[in-house]
Amino acid sequence: MEIIVATRNQGKMREFARILEEFGCTVIGMEEAGVDMEIEEDGSTFGENATIKAMTIHKVTGKPAISDDSGLCVDYLDGRPGVYSARYQGEDTPYPEKIAALLAELKDAAPEERTARFTSAICFVGEDSTPHLFEASCEGTIGYECRGENGFGYDPIFYVGERSFAQLSGEEKDAMSHRGKALRLFAEELPQLLK
Repeated sequence: MEIIVATRNQGKMREFARILEEFGCTVIGMEEAGVDMEIEEDGSTFGENATIKAMTIHKVTGKPAISDDSGLCVDYLDGRPGVYSARYQGEDTPYPEKIAALLAELKDAAPEERTARFTSAICFVGEDSTPHLFEASCEGTIGYECRGENGFGYDPIFYVGERSFAQLSGEEKDAMSHRGKALRLFAEELPQLLK
């Protein structure tokens, strides 16, 4: 089954492909599907934004579509940046600058106050145009410095145990990440969704 992924983020594309190929799904990006448009993510939750993206791509192409809206929720910052993770400090701001700003906001936080989670909402829209939502989180802490060369976004400062997401292999990250968990929930339901 071929599914269009509503993203231009190559890091997300790699994760979708890695996780879903074992369930017999082939994923293609928006450009590959001939879709060149900006989708306004004006929802107030991860689930709303994921649904907006998947429904938009499905309406434009008429094909099955899947999307992810995810972000970093830091307890010390009352859940920020949350749904605004990609837009924190400005949408075009490079992630090293976003990370530096986030670490600056946490400079007075005690170690036990640096708890955070990555949350992912996956929305799948099949042939019947019905959106199906799957959400999951991964608990961790915000480190004091960037570590690791893998991953993308905030991965270098999000620690699970002693290692950051950016220090994990793709397979290790998939096994515990918010997106990995949400995609597996989707994959478990896929046989029912295709009936």
